This record gives sequence, C-alpha cells and structure tokens, in this order.
Amino acid sequence: MHLEEFAEGKSFFHRLDPRVKLLTFIPYVMVIAVSYGLRIPITALALSSVMTVIAGLNRKKLLNRLIVVNIFVLTLWLFIPFSYPGEEFFRTGPFTASKEGSLYVLSITMKTNAIVLATIAILGTSEVFSLAHAFVHLKAPGKLVHLFFFFYRYISVLHEEYTRLKRAMIIRSFRPGTNLHTYKSYAYLVGMLIVSSYERAQRIYHAMLCRGFTGKFPVIDHFSLRKSDIMFGMLMSVVTLAMIYIM
Repeated sequence: MHLEEFAEGKSFFHRLDPRVKLLTFIPYVMVIAVSYGLRIPITALALSSVMTVIAGLNRKKLLNRLIVVNIFVLTLWLFIPFSYPGEEFFRTGPFTASKEGSLYVLSITMKTNAIVLATIAILGTSEVFSLAHAFVHLKAPGKLVHLFFFFYRYISVLHEEYTRLKRAMIIRSFRPGTNLHTYKSYAYLVGMLIVSSYERAQRIYHAMLCRGFTGKFPVIDHFSLRKSDIMFGMLMSVVTLAMIYIM
C-alpha cells in the first residue's frame, strides 16, 4: 500500500515549498466546499484538472483514485434527485427526479472531484515528511503534527498486518459467506488487528524512548522560499479571492 505514489517527480508542483502548498490549498478547497450553484464547481474542476496536468501525474493511478471516490458519489445520484423537492426533470417508473435535485448532485460531484484532484496535485506531490515539517514551521500544535505524521506513516503498516492475517485465514480454507462463522471470523480478524496494532505501537514507542525521543522531532533541514513559490502563492490567492467574489 503506497501512499506517496504521486510524490516522486520533478514537476513544478513537486518543487514547490510545502508551506506555500498548505497555505494556498486550505482556503482554495474551503471555498470550493462551501460554494453553491455550478459556476464555482465548474471553474474549480477545470483549475484542478489543469493542476494535475502540470504536475505530470500518472493518468492510470489518478483515474483509479477518481473511480473509488465517484463510486460513493454514484450512490448520491441514486437517491438525492428522487428525494429532493422541485420541478420534475425526468421520471423512472413511479419515481420522479427533480431538476433542482439533479443540479444539486451535479454540483456535489464536480466539487468532490475538484477537491480530490487539487489534493493530489498540490499535497500529493509532497512527501509526508515535508508536509509534517511544513506544519511545524506554520506553528501547528505539536500533538496534531505527531498524530498526522504517525497516522500517515503507519497506516500502510496496518494494511500489511491486515493482509497477513487475511492471508492466514485463506490458507486455512476460509471462504466468506452470509453465515455466523463468517461474521465471527471477521470479528476475530478485527480484534487481532487491534491487538497487533497496540503491541506494535508499544514497541515503536519504547524504541523511540531508547533513541532519546522527548516529544519533539529535531528539525535539521529548513525550507527556503523561491520566486516560483511566491508567484504560485500570489496566483492561488488571486484565484481564491476571485472565486469568493463570483460566488
């Protein structure tokens, strides 16, 4: 499970200062999230798509990420248009979809994809170490930074542990089904995963104490702003303010 598959590259976004990325990304996605209508979502989706092109991301991997996200969005299309009040748009048997509901889900779809694309293009092109480092420079709470760092760092380890336990079940001829044995087996799997995670966390914590960990990570290398970072920050600020203005 590779969580930094987009962090390798030499594009413009890969070279940006992570501090500038965070400072410009957060207002940008917040404006997208709280916007209404279709004007902002369409604009944001176009801008985020351009970002992914500039970042030179692997199209196949990017498409796989979008498919996963849009599977959830698809469920909204199955329910909201038929339950949202408004003018009739089309009818399927006894169910009537409203025009307002369809436009509402369309707006959600575009906003979701715009935010996901922007997240991958801006933050996904940086390593987790540099993002955590940027949080430290931006004076984020230390406990929050540590929580973010360890969650990102060890979620892949938990996935490997889950894969190992599941493989052990398959070797023992486990075949899932809709019966009590299957439910118990998955319950045991989750329980063992929790126990294994706790034991691993204790070992990691003790190992860190043995290496002199005092609650803070020493920062050796520091970032330096370049002209490209400043220009990108100014451009994103203008774009975000323009989106607020036309909202």
